[in-house]
Amino acid sequence: MTDALDELTRILEARKSADAGESYVASLHQKGLDAILKKVGEESAELLMAAKDVEHGADPGAMVRETADLWFHCMVLLSRYDLSAADVVTELGRRLNVSGHAEKASRTKNEGD
Repeated sequence: MTDALDELTRILEARKSADAGESYVASLHQKGLDAILKKVGEESAELLMAAKDVEHGADPGAMVRETADLWFHCMVLLSRYDLSAADVVTELGRRLNVSGHAEKASRTKNEGD
């Protein structure tokens, strides 16, 4: 599973500094943080709408595609700060076998919800 994420991480890193006219990822980085955040927000909203549609009988594949779009744009955001999916997977691994309530309670106010 992480092979695809690892490969995408390598591609995103390579494209961060590519020609913005030739690379969507480079164009997002060139436009700056607000453009990346806007895409993450848009993709989040699209995933939520797809989930509502699935609840009413729509194709669940749409939810998978919207999740892929959201993950992609989250990875672009992570790459801005030289982070990757591996960092997220490590954090998820740290949380295994830890109660969600206990994990949330262990965070400081500055870490957020």
